[in-house]
Amino acid sequence: MFDKLGNFADLMRNAGKIQETVQKATESLGKVEVEADAGGGAVKARANGRLELVSVRIDPKLLADGDAELLEDLVTAAVNQALLKAREAAAQSLASITGGMNLPGFPGLFGAGGGPSGGGA
Repeated sequence: MFDKLGNFADLMRNAGKIQETVQKATESLGKVEVEADAGGGAVKARANGRLELVSVRIDPKLLADGDAELLEDLVTAAVNQALLKAREAAAQSLASITGGMNLPGFPGLFGAGGGPSGGGA
C-alpha cells in the first residue's frame, strides 16, 4: 500500500514534466504522416499520427468505371491501412519522445500489449 503512495507522490512531483511531454508528443503526432493504397494504387489515403485522415486520392479511371461498390471497398481498405500505419508510426514516435513511458491521454494508441500494434505493412 505504501509503495503505491510513493509512486503517487512521484507522479505528482513530475506532473508538470508529464504535461509538457504530453504536449510535445501531441504536437509531434500532427507532423507524422503515412500513406497507404489499395487496388494497386487506384486509391491512396494519407493519415497523420493523431489518427486523422488527411487526404484520399482516387484515380479518375476508377471513377469512370462507375463501380460504386468496388470504389467503396478500395477506399475503406486504403483508409484502414493508412490508419494502421499511422498508429504504428505514432507509437514509435511517442516511444522515442517519452522513453517508452505510457502517457495519459493516448488510450489505445499502443494496443493492448503496451507496444505498437501489430499488423501488415
